[in-house]
Amino acid sequence: GSYEFMSWKKKSGGFCFPHKGLKPIVSTESPALIFGTTTKLASDLPATDSFLGKNKVPDLQKIFQKADGLPVHLKRGVPDRLLYRTTMALTIGGTIYCLVALYMASQPRNQK
Repeated sequence: GSYEFMSWKKKSGGFCFPHKGLKPIVSTESPALIFGTTTKLASDLPATDSFLGKNKVPDLQKIFQKADGLPVHLKRGVPDRLLYRTTMALTIGGTIYCLVALYMASQPRNQK
């Protein structure tokens, strides 16, 4: 019964160990080919095809590392400020809405 399980659990240090006869969960066989094409590795591609366009990382590093006292989430100007203010307004509005709903749910209904 459960007493036998509890005494076994104490003897095993609180952990359950599989003893014998269990099969591994992970299959050792390779899966069947779903699509008949092979995948290309990035090292197989020519260097010109692997990246198209201008590298924007140095420009962004200059913007984000500028010592202007702004937090990183507001460094890119108006779009960041707009997104930040919208997020804060929705967060504060949602919090107020939840508190009002919680207050209304806590009040007893009038029995007529």
